[in-house]
Amino acid sequence: MTANGTDDGRDEDATHAGKRVGVDVGGTFTDVVLVTADSLVTAKVSSTEPQHEGVLSGIRKACNRAGIAPDEIESFVHATTVSVNALLERDGAETALVTTAGFRDVLEIGRQTRPHLYDLSAEKTPPLVPRHRRFELDERSTVDGVDTPVDLDALDELVETLSDVDSVAVSFLHAYRHPANEAEVAATLRERLDVPVSASSEVLPTFREYERTSTTVVDAYLRPAIDSYLGELVAGATEIGLPEPQVMQSNGGIADPDHIRERAVTTVLSGPAAGVVGASASADGVLDTTGVEGIVTFDMGGTSSDVGVVRERDIARTTDVTVAGQPIGTPMVDIETVGSGGGSIAWVDEGGALRVGPESAGADPGPVCYGNGGDRPTVTDANVVLGYIGAGTEFGGEVAMDEAAAREALADLAEEAGLSSAVEAAEGVYRVANATMTRAIRSVTIERGHDPRTFALVAFGGAGPMHAAALAEQLDIDRVVFPLAGGVLSAYGLLAADEKYDAVRTRRVELAEADPETIVGIYEELIDEVESNVTAEEAPVIERTAALRYRGQSFELDVDVDVDERFDPATVRERFTAAHRQAYGYAMDDPVELVTLRVTGTVENEPPRTQYRPHTTESAESKDQPTTRSVVFDGEEQRATVSGRTELEPGTTIDGPAILEGEESTTVIPPTWTGTVRGDGAVVCTRGDRR
Repeated sequence: MTANGTDDGRDEDATHAGKRVGVDVGGTFTDVVLVTADSLVTAKVSSTEPQHEGVLSGIRKACNRAGIAPDEIESFVHATTVSVNALLERDGAETALVTTAGFRDVLEIGRQTRPHLYDLSAEKTPPLVPRHRRFELDERSTVDGVDTPVDLDALDELVETLSDVDSVAVSFLHAYRHPANEAEVAATLRERLDVPVSASSEVLPTFREYERTSTTVVDAYLRPAIDSYLGELVAGATEIGLPEPQVMQSNGGIADPDHIRERAVTTVLSGPAAGVVGASASADGVLDTTGVEGIVTFDMGGTSSDVGVVRERDIARTTDVTVAGQPIGTPMVDIETVGSGGGSIAWVDEGGALRVGPESAGADPGPVCYGNGGDRPTVTDANVVLGYIGAGTEFGGEVAMDEAAAREALADLAEEAGLSSAVEAAEGVYRVANATMTRAIRSVTIERGHDPRTFALVAFGGAGPMHAAALAEQLDIDRVVFPLAGGVLSAYGLLAADEKYDAVRTRRVELAEADPETIVGIYEELIDEVESNVTAEEAPVIERTAALRYRGQSFELDVDVDVDERFDPATVRERFTAAHRQAYGYAMDDPVELVTLRVTGTVENEPPRTQYRPHTTESAESKDQPTTRSVVFDGEEQRATVSGRTELEPGTTIDGPAILEGEESTTVIPPTWTGTVRGDGAVVCTRGDRR
C-alpha cells in the first residue's frame, strides 16, 4: 500500500480487485485516492473553480502515477462542496416558496429565538427566499385530512407569476400527513414550469413546519447548482472514459447522480461525511482495544476542521443540523465544524487579543508560505515557523514551503500583538487554533454524554496530524491514530462508503396506544421507498428506527426497532429509557410518545484492502544517522527526528519528538508520545506513561 503517489510496494496477493477512484474537493486542495488490484495511489491538486476541472485533473494525475488510463477505472465516487459553498456564499438559485395562506412568513418567524440572547442588536440570518418571492395559496389540511382543496384559479395565476424564478419550493401545512394538495400543486408546477420543484412531502415528510419548510427551501435553492455541476462533471468524465460518478451524501452513504439531482439537500455535508467514513474504516484495530469505546474523528483541512464520533462501530448521525443559518432536517453524519484550518488567517482584535479564523486564505492566494501572493499569516505559516513543516516541503508535489516568507509574516503579527518574536506569535496561533478545535471535540463528546477519555482520536486531513496529539493531551485522550493516507482520508472514505438511502414519516401517537399492525405497515411502505432507490444488484440491509420522547418534551431520541411480524411497544420503551439515561443521565415513568418512523437501506461496500509495503529511497538507504531538525514544543526548541512517512517498516517504534513527512500531510509526535507502525501503515501513538 502506498500513499506517496508511487506504485512501489505492490502486493500481488491483495484481496480487492478492480480499479476505483475517490475524489474529495476541499477548500484548498482536491484529494484523489486510486485503488487498483495491488496498490493504493494518492494525488493532491489545488481546488479549482469550476470544481469539476480540478476533479478531472486530479484523476489524471493519479492515473499517471498508477500507470493506467482513466478509461480503465471501473468505479468513480465523488464528494463535493458545491452545496455547502452555495449556502455559505448565498449564491444559489432564485427560489420561490409556495405555502398555505397565512403562513408566508414561517421562514422568518422560525422558532422565535435570537442568535445571542442578551444582544439586543443581534440580527438573524436572512431567509434564502425573500418575502416578495413567497406566495400563498388558499388550501388547508389538518392532521385528520384535507379540509380545503387547492384553489385552481389561484394556482393558474401563480404559474404566470413564477415564470421568472429558477426553482420552486412547495410546503403546505400538515403535508407530511396528508400530501394530496401539495402533490397536486407540485405536479402542476412541474408540468407548466421548466424549473426544479421541491415538495416538502417528498423531501422531508415530518412534522415541525419551520424545519420542514426550511429543508425544502434549501433543496430547491441548491438543485440548479447541483444539476449544472453534475452535468459538467459527468460530461467531462465521459470524455476521458470514466464511469458516471456516484456522490457522497451527508448521511455517510453514496447515491447515483439522478437521485442527487432530485435531492440536492442531501449533499450539504458531502465531504466531511466521507472523512468520518474513512476514519471509521481505518480504526478497526483500535476499536478492538480494551477500554476504547469508540473514536473521535478529527479532519483538519485548509479552511475548517470537522469532528465526529464513531461509538461501538456506529457512526453518529443526526437530523438536527443548521448550516449557514439554515435548519436542515435530513439525516447527516453528526459533525461539528469550526473555522479553524491550515489556511485560517491569524489576526489581532480590537482588544489586542490574538485570534484565528474563521476567514481563510483558501487555495488562492493561500498561506504566505505558498508564495502565491498571500500576505496574511495563517495556521500553516505558524506550523512552518515552529518547524513542524520543513522548509522546502512540497504538498502534493506542487506547493513548496517558503519559510522566510512565513517567518516575516509571523514577525509582523508578533509586533501587532505585542509579542517578542515570530516564534512566540506562531506558538500563540497554534494554541488558539487548538483551543477552537478542542471545544469542537468537547461538543460532540461531553455534550453528547460521551467521555472522551474512553475514545481514541483518528487524525487526518492536510493539517490534522500536526495538531492531533496536542488536542489529545488537552482532552486526556491516550491514543491517537494517524492513517497512512491521512492527508487524503476523505477521498479514501469514499471508496469505503456504502450505498445508503433514508425514508421517514411522522406518526405521532402515544407509544402504549400504538397499533402494531399500523406501525409495521408504515415501515413496509418506507422499505419499499428505500428499495426503489437502490441501484446495486444486492438487496439493502434494512435498519428501522423510531424517534420518541416523553410526553411534554420538545425533542426526541432515536432508538432501533426490530420488526418482523410484530411491533412491540414495551421493548421499544425499554430502549428509549436506556437511550435517555445515556444522553441525559436520568429516565422517567411518564408516558412515551412515538413521533417519527425512519428506515435506512444500506448496500454494504468492501473497503479497499491493500497491503502496506514501505517505499525506501536511495537517499534514505545511504544515511547512517537519522535526519533531525529544530522544532518548538511548549516554548522549548528540541531536536526532532525526521522520517519519511512511507519509509517506516511495520512494527517500527517512533519515540517523540519526531516528525513524519508525507506528500499530503505531516505528522507531529510530541515529546512523551510514542508511535508504532501497524501492518496497514497507520501509526498508532500513545502517551508516555499510559502505553
